[in-house]
Amino acid sequence: MDVEKTNKTFTERKSSCYSKKIITSIFLLLLIPILAHFQASPFYFFASPTATSRAFFNKWKGIALDDASAGPSISKNSDSLISKLRESVTFLPLKDLRFAETAMEGNTWFMSSLNDTHEANEAEYLSFPSQMSKGRILCIKGRHASDGTKNSYALVWPEALPDSATLMKGLTFVSDTYYDYGNLWHGLTAMAPFVGWSIKNKCLDPTRWVLFHWGELRTKTGSWLQHLMQAHFGEVKIEGFEGGDGPYCFEKAVVMRHNEGGMGKERKLQVFDLLRCNARRFCGISPAGKGQETNERGEPIIRLTLLMRRGSRSFKNAAAVTDIFARECAKVDGCTFKVAQSENLSFCDQVRVMTYTDVVASPHGAQLTNMLFMDRNSSVMEFFPKGWLELAGVGQYAHHWMADQSGMNHRGAWWDPLDKKECPFPQQDLDCFNFYKDGKVGHNETHFAEWARIVLDQVKISKMQIATRSPTNEPQPNSNACKC
Repeated sequence: MDVEKTNKTFTERKSSCYSKKIITSIFLLLLIPILAHFQASPFYFFASPTATSRAFFNKWKGIALDDASAGPSISKNSDSLISKLRESVTFLPLKDLRFAETAMEGNTWFMSSLNDTHEANEAEYLSFPSQMSKGRILCIKGRHASDGTKNSYALVWPEALPDSATLMKGLTFVSDTYYDYGNLWHGLTAMAPFVGWSIKNKCLDPTRWVLFHWGELRTKTGSWLQHLMQAHFGEVKIEGFEGGDGPYCFEKAVVMRHNEGGMGKERKLQVFDLLRCNARRFCGISPAGKGQETNERGEPIIRLTLLMRRGSRSFKNAAAVTDIFARECAKVDGCTFKVAQSENLSFCDQVRVMTYTDVVASPHGAQLTNMLFMDRNSSVMEFFPKGWLELAGVGQYAHHWMADQSGMNHRGAWWDPLDKKECPFPQQDLDCFNFYKDGKVGHNETHFAEWARIVLDQVKISKMQIATRSPTNEPQPNSNACKC
């Protein structure tokens, strides 16, 4: 009986072993054509895999990985399957030229096969690994700085990284912008969504940043933006992929490719409040009691700053404009006047000047992005050269939008109606705009004086009303998350 039982057990084990081999062989026969189809049609598989194929792929991936401890034969087959998964990875161009002409019209040429996550009040984003990526992580080959079609990306299983891949630990922020990271306004709109995402996700800080412009790698930002992000996140490490062509795979990654598009006003106010607070903290500025100051006669202090720029869109006669605003400020009890040259100011100088400004008057330009550092309810006056009103389109309202998004009052704009030269392309709007775009701004003494009087009067009334309120009724900036 003992011998029979042993023989029976041996027979059962042998039969079981044969069954496993048969099942494995059948699985490989089924898997190989699917992998071949995936290799031939990677875009289809990334963009819109059927529920059946996705479920089949996930199921057998799990079996292959979970059976590694079932014995030498199964382990060998698992290694083979992982190798096939690794070899089946296909990289797609970061920049999809099909959308090259419509990148700002609801399409995206950056990682075009993937759909963004949409949440109420939040910027659109991609996250890896996630349910959207079916647990796969993001890998990038992205060292080209002049042709985004030569950079590429893929989604891979963490257990089957491509050959020679470098796994980058921690959280990586990946940004692609249609504009640039040097201009204050463009850089801020590209980075603000990451601040919003961090607020929503327990104030997580990135280990590194990967920056693209039209799918082309960028390894630095402007100094202003670098300091602003450092003030909020701490050390800013911008990845340059110095270790070779890659691929580089990210343990965790968040991708933003639409700037602040889709972010709700409530979130923008929170982001700008937090950036303002952290920039002041970074620069050692503590404006305690600001906004409640009065002179010896009890009149509220109003700080007016004329923020100048050089070159394009500067004032034709800066001295005359300075005299007008200085004269009007002198007529208002409690008004103090300052002229600041934006190019001469360090980052912290800009934070300090704008922290102690209630009204800023400045030509249209990136320097006006510094309104970020003014208190909520402060005021902005903006000036344009000839040609902008008629030809610039909605872009001329960028600082109107920013004022609204950061809780400021945009007190209007003045468009210069005159210029010594007339556009030689009257029937071609774009050429005509480029002709006027970088012109200088003239002045109208009567208009500027009256406008300054009206704005200073409005600010004085507003400050007097605020002074009569109980502190408990004061609107509080929404900056109590994260470091502030």
